[in-house]
Amino acid sequence: MFNKILIANRGEIALRIIRTCREMGIKTVAVYSTADKDSLHVRFADEAVCIGKPHSSDSYLNIPHIIAAAEITNADAIHPGYGFLAENARFAQICQHHNIKFIGPTPEMISQMGDKNTAKATMIRAGVPVVPGVEGLLGSVDHAIDSAKKIGYPVILKATAGGGGKGMRVVWKEEEMERNYTAAKQEAAASFKNDGIYMEKFVQEPRHIEIQVAGDQHGNVCHLSERDCSIQRRHQKLVEESPSPFMTPELRQKMGDAAVKAAAAINYEGLGTIEFLVDKDRNFYFMEMNTRVQVEHCVTEEVIKFDLIKEQILIAMGEKISGNNYIPELHAIEVRINAEDPFHDFRPSPGKIKVFNTPGGQGVRVDSHAYAGYVIPPYYDSMIGKLIVVARTREDAIKKMRRALREFVIEGVKTTIPFAQQIMRNEDFQKGNFTTKFLETFEAKEP
Repeated sequence: MFNKILIANRGEIALRIIRTCREMGIKTVAVYSTADKDSLHVRFADEAVCIGKPHSSDSYLNIPHIIAAAEITNADAIHPGYGFLAENARFAQICQHHNIKFIGPTPEMISQMGDKNTAKATMIRAGVPVVPGVEGLLGSVDHAIDSAKKIGYPVILKATAGGGGKGMRVVWKEEEMERNYTAAKQEAAASFKNDGIYMEKFVQEPRHIEIQVAGDQHGNVCHLSERDCSIQRRHQKLVEESPSPFMTPELRQKMGDAAVKAAAAINYEGLGTIEFLVDKDRNFYFMEMNTRVQVEHCVTEEVIKFDLIKEQILIAMGEKISGNNYIPELHAIEVRINAEDPFHDFRPSPGKIKVFNTPGGQGVRVDSHAYAGYVIPPYYDSMIGKLIVVARTREDAIKKMRRALREFVIEGVKTTIPFAQQIMRNEDFQKGNFTTKFLETFEAKEP
């Protein structure tokens, strides 16, 4: 049993981890930047340590400061949450060096799956379907042009160290290649300090369906069913649900088996997510693996009634998982609430929240670190909360989400709540008739 866990993160995920630790009888340490001194995760942790100025590089990405905070508070484990250092193999290695347990996979596993090109090669060896593409990284524009001719347009360029849509460009014809290749490399270098680019066939209008997996230190691996994350903007998810309205029992069996095979191929330890693209004929292709807890883990928790953060901690302590695969019997939908103006190109809207009224009732959950009087800083991701509903059927879950969104009142800043309300009223969404291109044709109207 861990005596004390330091949470190397902020916002709602830090608060989420603190809550589970408290239920498990484990003390917690919050770290925070000067901009987050009034955040709820600072207030509810047993101890809190300021680790730097507002910018992430000075605080939440400052490894020496985080390790120092863990040492002076005698924390014996660090939970990285998601984002920031959650998939940083060097950070995991440094934790090991200081005899602090990193709650997640080993540095080797993170490295193997964090580099997209290496991950793809690993999946090919494991027999997991992958999108057709070029073996290895592209060496030049000419290499990219020659490769695209062999694969056939459209193709997509991807940063090998990528994530969040950075360093990613779709190329529809040869005349666009040089400009997009240069832009992708520059963005990859700026975002990840690694300008490596690889190429795949661009799967048009796919579904984005991911499988939650868990593995322990004893070689056991299982999957916890799927989440449909197809409603997204610029590769950033806005709505997630489980089960997917596109799923069939046969497809779930195939995708679940492939996900377990993928995790087992690297003897995976911890929670992880295998992300797939699924075409209109229900052919699926490995896209990437996230070696951490996902933002949308709550969706899975609600349909299988399982505390995934607790599972992460137990796995890190050496406990065995059951090894059983899970099939959802309920339907859950999650909407991300961002401090953005969705009717003006999703412009960030930092500032002071004047009113913060959260919805309630059976089957309604809100994960948020915000409150009335809280000042949203301009330095970090704009997500201020997640609204999750669960019901017996998808139709009932949509109705519950529509009701809950009406009750969710935030004043003082712009939010994506009215945008989410319009999605829930959209006929194609209600019918489950959508792909990752949904928002390209979705016409939202400013209230």
